[in-house]
Amino acid sequence: MTRPKNKSQRRFRPGRGRPGNPRRTVHSGRILLYGIHAVEAALANPRRTIGRLLATENAARRLEAAIKARGVKAEDALPKQLDRLLGSDAVHQGVVLETEPLPPVELEDVRPEGTLLVLDQVTDPQNVGAVLRSAAAFGAAGVVLPERHTPRFTGALAKAASGALDTVPIILIGNLAQSLGQLGEAGFLRVGLAEEGAEPLETTALTLPLALVLGAEGKGLRQLTRETCDRLCRISTKGPLASLNVSNAAAIALHWASATAAKN
Repeated sequence: MTRPKNKSQRRFRPGRGRPGNPRRTVHSGRILLYGIHAVEAALANPRRTIGRLLATENAARRLEAAIKARGVKAEDALPKQLDRLLGSDAVHQGVVLETEPLPPVELEDVRPEGTLLVLDQVTDPQNVGAVLRSAAAFGAAGVVLPERHTPRFTGALAKAASGALDTVPIILIGNLAQSLGQLGEAGFLRVGLAEEGAEPLETTALTLPLALVLGAEGKGLRQLTRETCDRLCRISTKGPLASLNVSNAAAIALHWASATAAKN
């Protein structure tokens, strides 16, 4: 697909939302966030609904400034109470926040500048959380996710994101190929990452706005996703383990993008 040369042409089409707006049902309902960084970021986010806040004495002390700034009161809790609430495997660090998912960001609301990460059916919450954390670290403009093949934004994902769930715009979309088409019309260079990519990412001329497209481990990018990208690149590796975890690949790709990409 030809990228428009005239910047005035770089506008998204009106949204193609489906009846009932399923993005508000698939990723809805009460959730429990836990961990110091995740809860601190949620308290600092004015878009986040704040419900019950349960904290141990030590956790409340660590979050004192954020709690005071948000104007909420933490209920005293013991670690064993939080263990019973979340399960013994959850590393809650003494704090749990009852809340709701954030309102979705629409693709049409994303300004055509900077770098977006686009995930093609990455369903592991730890991986998605780690990708969000990398996106926050490198100043990505947002992360685009297909709503039907994305884990719910629960406490485990938020803990892995270490606060990035409340700082990085998350765009839930219905059809990935159509959304990549919209990004192309808006002037984004769409670069898919795959082991068999024709050229190394580190030698590819990257320009902004940029969409880096990554697939799930094992399956990789789907065929239609590949066909919608402008380029298919690989991350050069050495040694017997050539494949990278999707979150590691996202971090490396964002590093190269931030170092080499330039605005048109």
